[in-house]
Amino acid sequence: QVQLVESGGGLVQAGGSLRLSCAASGRTFSTYAMGWFRQAPGKEREFVARIDWSGSMLYYVDSVKGRFTISRDNARNTVYLQMNSLKPEDTAVYYCAAARTIVTVYSEPDYWGQGTQVTVSS
Repeated sequence: QVQLVESGGGLVQAGGSLRLSCAASGRTFSTYAMGWFRQAPGKEREFVARIDWSGSMLYYVDSVKGRFTISRDNARNTVYLQMNSLKPEDTAVYYCAAARTIVTVYSEPDYWGQGTQVTVSS
């Protein structure tokens, strides 16, 4: 069992930055692929970024490439999402997720956090 707790959301002006953190419980964190998803009001949840267990494989949705960076610290059981050059359309609840592989963290994660709100004002 893995429990995920996100933090770091908030209100920021367009062009600003935020860093989201997702702290995981359990001794097997380093074996899981991790992902970030978001859900804006009235929209479906969408994939944002994912990272494999080693941190060597990274994938992003096109709309955040060059602005967001996913990373992980296995010693701290934490995955991060550095978000720069934020836009109003990045406003959403951001969720982290965990799964056994880099493929399934995208298609069918095993675990979800409770989410953290990110609001970008224009």
